[in-house]
Amino acid sequence: MPEEITPIDVAMEAASGAHFSGLRLDGLLSTSPSSRRLLTVPAFSSPSSSTLADSNSPKRPFVIGVSGGTASGKTTVCDLIIQQLHDHRVVLVNQDSFYRGLTAEEAERVHEYNFDHPDAFDTEQLLECAEKLRCGQSVQVPIYDFKNHRRCSESFRQVNASDVIILEGILVFHDARVRNLMNMKIFVDTDADVRLARRIRRDTVERGRDIDSVLEQYAKFVKPAFDDFVHPSKKYADIIIPRGGDNHVAIDLIVQHIRTKLGQHDLCKIYPNVYVIQSTFQIRGMHTLIRDRDISKHDFVFYSDRLIRLVVEHGLGHLPFTEKQVVTPTGSVYTGVDFCKKLCGVSIIRSGESMENALRACCKGIKIGKILIHRDGDNGKQLIYEKLPNDISERHVLLLDPVLATGNSANQAIELLIQKGVPEAHIIFLNLISAPEGIHCVYKRFPSLKIVTSEIDAALNDEFRVVPGLGEFGDRYFGTDD
Repeated sequence: MPEEITPIDVAMEAASGAHFSGLRLDGLLSTSPSSRRLLTVPAFSSPSSSTLADSNSPKRPFVIGVSGGTASGKTTVCDLIIQQLHDHRVVLVNQDSFYRGLTAEEAERVHEYNFDHPDAFDTEQLLECAEKLRCGQSVQVPIYDFKNHRRCSESFRQVNASDVIILEGILVFHDARVRNLMNMKIFVDTDADVRLARRIRRDTVERGRDIDSVLEQYAKFVKPAFDDFVHPSKKYADIIIPRGGDNHVAIDLIVQHIRTKLGQHDLCKIYPNVYVIQSTFQIRGMHTLIRDRDISKHDFVFYSDRLIRLVVEHGLGHLPFTEKQVVTPTGSVYTGVDFCKKLCGVSIIRSGESMENALRACCKGIKIGKILIHRDGDNGKQLIYEKLPNDISERHVLLLDPVLATGNSANQAIELLIQKGVPEAHIIFLNLISAPEGIHCVYKRFPSLKIVTSEIDAALNDEFRVVPGLGEFGDRYFGTDD
């Protein structure tokens, strides 16, 4: 995509104000007339998602860049995004923290120093901090003293690894290296008069300046810098928010898109039939407990059962439904759906049997078949025993195994089901954790089946165990690991 704005783009924007000039964000944005006035998604912007990473590498955080003129409402937009992403770890990194400290000579002539020029920021340090955060490392962010125009030499702000990193500042889109770190770029567009009024109030109240100096700095440095550097960077934005923090509907749409991306592992982009249930602090907390090698058997079983129930419920949501109307006790008609009747479960002995209780709790009287496959090293290809419903070819099948490792045992079980007449698309494979190698192995042979899992782990080790993993699930669940 070319980065220059063409005359036709300029004319369209001037004529219509806030508008859609192209649908982006993978269907996030509504095309209803009311929604078209919420935010602009420029047709000339490059796709915000970075190149697909190696699917075996650890999941990287989602990086958002928020730019706009001085006092445009960038911080308000960031705060609203953070509030709505309350069930995820979110950190805000302000570009203002990376102002270069003034030399003694510059401090004496501070009124002639341009704080809105790109050279006023230590971009190299900002890049270093952002890269470390993307790699899951904690960083020390400097604290800038706006009254004395220098960094607090002994004070730093500890910023820990997170799910979402927000980079906020007037010039975060100026440097291509910083832009390339971002998965989403937001430009907050606010009227110049409103921005000036906010800046006067902020600098006089919060930063101890007098009105004359604020106005002089605005006319001499701020407005020219906006025209020369900030406004031109608007062309790089994926989303333009008119009215800043007052545009709550636009922010809701942005948060919805972020949630979708956070719940989407890289493998979900390769295989559209892989579904990872949305991560919350509750789910992450339960994973923390069952992965702890020192947890008691009772607690391991309890929290495993809770997670299994969530996976089963999510898997049931992928079954076909038919519309159904019922009469409520008030005599009203309620239009809902009827559950899929032709359904059965099949557990891969023995770990898969740990998932049967959750399935029975969700589906009263469900038939459950059994498959036993001998695992010889990583082959998992010798079928020992199978007992399946006679009419299984007419049913949708929930295949149960808490850990998808190499995928060899799963492939053997799936192949048996298909030999019994079950259509590949009628099989939903449920597990607690999956290894990328196992997902690749299954989808290489059976691309139409669905996999529902609660987390995709990093990889397999040399012993074909999932890492970080949770050990031998069957032994831990049934108490035979002593």
